[in-house]
Amino acid sequence: MQATEIFPDLVLRNCKPGLKLSNFKLIAFDMDSTLINIECIDEIADAVGRKAEVAAITEAAMRGEITDFNDSLRRRVALLKGATVADMERVYTERMRINRGAVELITTCKAAGMKVLLVSGGFTYFSSRVKERLGIDFARSNILEIENGPSCGTLTGRLVTQCWGDICDGAEKRRTLLEVASLLGIAPEQCIAMGDGANDLPMMGVAGLSVAYHAKPTVREQAMVSIEAGGLDRLLEIMQCT
Repeated sequence: MQATEIFPDLVLRNCKPGLKLSNFKLIAFDMDSTLINIECIDEIADAVGRKAEVAAITEAAMRGEITDFNDSLRRRVALLKGATVADMERVYTERMRINRGAVELITTCKAAGMKVLLVSGGFTYFSSRVKERLGIDFARSNILEIENGPSCGTLTGRLVTQCWGDICDGAEKRRTLLEVASLLGIAPEQCIAMGDGANDLPMMGVAGLSVAYHAKPTVREQAMVSIEAGGLDRLLEIMQCT
């Protein structure tokens, strides 16, 4: 069916009527610009005077204009060389905020018996703390290589290879959602996926309900629900919380 706006700045496309949280068992979130207010990589780059250059690549990647996300991320991470752990700590304490409605949405989902997944092309320095603060069950993201120790070291401009690979891109987000769903013994149709950028589309494409949050145009156009104003908890306006 055509897009239908039933609330101001809340657009639905091809949604089944009578959506209930009880029909879903897992909700997966992107982190940067979805659960949190910033793109962490851009803010780290600011510490070494390269924010404009890095932010331009980030924006193009999120709009889907750069099709090789892995290459774009490696290019951006290379530009972070020389930034310090202290710089990242300042980003976390001074610039990063949990987005409006995140606590309310996650609390309601968990009360309905759902599990919560954070899957991000960002970095564990931030995602591990967001996971703890919001009571998230599972998380996957990238690790920045640090020389001279994790507490006072310097970024090398490289990523650390993990058991599943070195970059959590769109394909890895999709694979992670399906992997967690399998571990929980549920079908992809019982999952909700929320994001804002082109690299979120693969996981949104396999979920039973895809939600764009203040997203880039290509993501808004493909999502079943597009939240275009207000907080993350606006999803609850169209969900029966039973």
